[in-house]
Amino acid sequence: MDIRHSVHPSDAKHYDTAKLRQHFLIEKVFEPDQVHMVYTHEDRMIVGGAQPVNESLTLEAPDTLKTEYFLERREIGFVNIGGDAVITVEGERYELSKLDTLYVGKGVQNLKLESKDAAKPAKLYFCSALAHAVFPTRKVSIKEANTQYLGSQATSNERELNQIIHEGGINSCQLMMGITVLKPGSVWNTMPSHVHDRRMEAYLYFDLNEDARVFHMMGEPGETRHLVVANEQAIISPPWSIHSGVGTSNYSFIWSMAGENYTFKDMDVVPPAALK
Repeated sequence: MDIRHSVHPSDAKHYDTAKLRQHFLIEKVFEPDQVHMVYTHEDRMIVGGAQPVNESLTLEAPDTLKTEYFLERREIGFVNIGGDAVITVEGERYELSKLDTLYVGKGVQNLKLESKDAAKPAKLYFCSALAHAVFPTRKVSIKEANTQYLGSQATSNERELNQIIHEGGINSCQLMMGITVLKPGSVWNTMPSHVHDRRMEAYLYFDLNEDARVFHMMGEPGETRHLVVANEQAIISPPWSIHSGVGTSNYSFIWSMAGENYTFKDMDVVPPAALK
């Protein structure tokens, strides 16, 4: 379990590239037959990835959590970005194709993660937030998501925003997750940018060519910075930071949020003219 502490914006503006990457970029999310986790003190979210190949994997509660099992006081959302997966929750099997989402609520003790075919292993990205109530396990495909069509070819940001774990979809305590897919020829995401001071956000960029990169924009609106992100790397975005980006090609990303508010539109938009 890697631990990332909260960063004050007045400190972050003095960071060089290496330090920005150290605090906000998760470079390795997936590794065969391993579970990787990062615990961030930004709303105490856990961001991670599991890639079962030759064996099944479980989510153990690291000493950091001080609990008997992982979901004792947490909820979790999984999105599969690889080959077909099987997640067994308290003995019940859920099969996840690419871009299927599974929500598992507080109190579940037995979770097993597997690939249906070792030659085409699953890649299960997950985000976990603190939970105060129990909501049922539920699987949703991207076709069942609440899809919004945003942007245009003229502004190079034509995209589909799929809301999955949110107040109108899979119910949760505070975790929100969804998938944004950019159309070919579009490279900008989340522009105009915004901040939401009441919750943090995490991004996983994926379906990006090996030699392509995303320039992820972050920082306060008047003091912006950027991180160069490769395929299947993740970003921790604190509440005070903008979060948008531009790629050398089109790509997809999974966004997840946790914090005080549970309203998707609770954000403060920052027009491009205000960015510096």
